[in-house]
Amino acid sequence: MNKFSHIDLRVNHLERALPFYEKLLPALGFTRTFHSENWKVFAADGELPSAAYFAITEDPDHVPNRNLVGFWGEDRAEVDRIALIVKESGGTITDGTREFPISPTYYAVYFADPCGNQYEMVHRLN
Repeated sequence: MNKFSHIDLRVNHLERALPFYEKLLPALGFTRTFHSENWKVFAADGELPSAAYFAITEDPDHVPNRNLVGFWGEDRAEVDRIALIVKESGGTITDGTREFPISPTYYAVYFADPCGNQYEMVHRLN
């Protein structure tokens, strides 16, 4: 069993961040929504509560830090596709897409949402 359950993410400006996540998260497989007044929830396939989900809420006092959420890419083309979605939806590419000297086949893009939260999309063979 995959032990991943969910991410509760804070953004300091939901109106600015939500269009970004409405493009990014479905492209990553979080295709179902369960929104409420205070939380915007994007869930993957499966039955709740065991389905993985990404929940976003606004906290005006939130200050992004160096924490990073990473996603696996099926292949390099998926990493490139996510990088394009990031650019088109208001995110910022902070490094990549390129090979990184972490392993011989480590191909990634590092990016931030419009509020500064940090992510990585990576594909590698070993």
